Amino acid sequence: MGSMPGRAWKRRIYRVFDRFVPTVPFRYLPPKQSVRLAFNVILDREPDPVGGADYVEKLATGELSRHGVAEALAHSEEFRRRLPIGNVLLSMHVSRSEFVAGLPRASRILDLGGTHQGLPDGALVHLGYPYPFEQLVVVDLPVDERDEIYQGGSAGESVLSELGPVEFAFHSMTDLSRYADGSFDLVYSGQSIEHVSESDGDQVARQAFRVLAPGGWFCLDTPNGPVWRLRSDAPMNHDHKIEYAPGQLVAKLERAGFVVTECKGLNLMRHGAATGVFDEVEASAHPGVFADASACLLLAVVARKPF
Repeated sequence: MGSMPGRAWKRRIYRVFDRFVPTVPFRYLPPKQSVRLAFNVILDREPDPVGGADYVEKLATGELSRHGVAEALAHSEEFRRRLPIGNVLLSMHVSRSEFVAGLPRASRILDLGGTHQGLPDGALVHLGYPYPFEQLVVVDLPVDERDEIYQGGSAGESVLSELGPVEFAFHSMTDLSRYADGSFDLVYSGQSIEHVSESDGDQVARQAFRVLAPGGWFCLDTPNGPVWRLRSDAPMNHDHKIEYAPGQLVAKLERAGFVVTECKGLNLMRHGAATGVFDEVEASAHPGVFADASACLLLAVVARKPF
């Protein structure tokens, strides 16, 4: 009988352990075992003698809870520096969440393309928008007009989210005629403007300008075309019509009447952009919002309608 392939062998061993080895809940483990488990899972290493002993002492005396130990490790400099995100989609999600957390406070919000593929109250809430609102209208195409990868999410029912009421409207974001002039304080377009043509994108920008109150904000994140072209001539997603360069997107918004206050980037690929060699590992390892948009995988732009 031949040897069992490595992965299959591991799965079999794990099933045996899961079935026969008693599992003690984390909250009942002794301090030393709790600290070791936290180090193993979060930092992928054994506790160092000094640091591990310090956490054990604090846990034993009640200065820290088990959650507190895990929290300290998960937010440590070591965790971010030594264990970078390896999945580029997850990393982009982390970056977009950081961008959304920094969006302006607004009472009336229009989210273009913001249905969530798994949750009923839309993407903006779950990306981490931090402020309560009076109204959030999520615009998206009718389900049967969307690409098959975007057909999940809300069926249209209004939802009371943790931040305020969310309603859905299924129509093209190029036609915002049903919304009155000056009826919103913030229009957000997260990974959506690239799904319409360049001319339709101009229409989206003009319509966003019209429906915003004076002083209102138009905020977008979208792929950085020139950086992605280092990898492929094909778009990042087969449903994308155009992927903008930073100056191209800024110019589009300025033509519509906006003042662009920030043009930043998400997922820094500094070395790859400088050498002209696409490096997904580098971009994945550097989530966040960065000042140099030209060296990032995604663009993050904040524009304002003048008073």
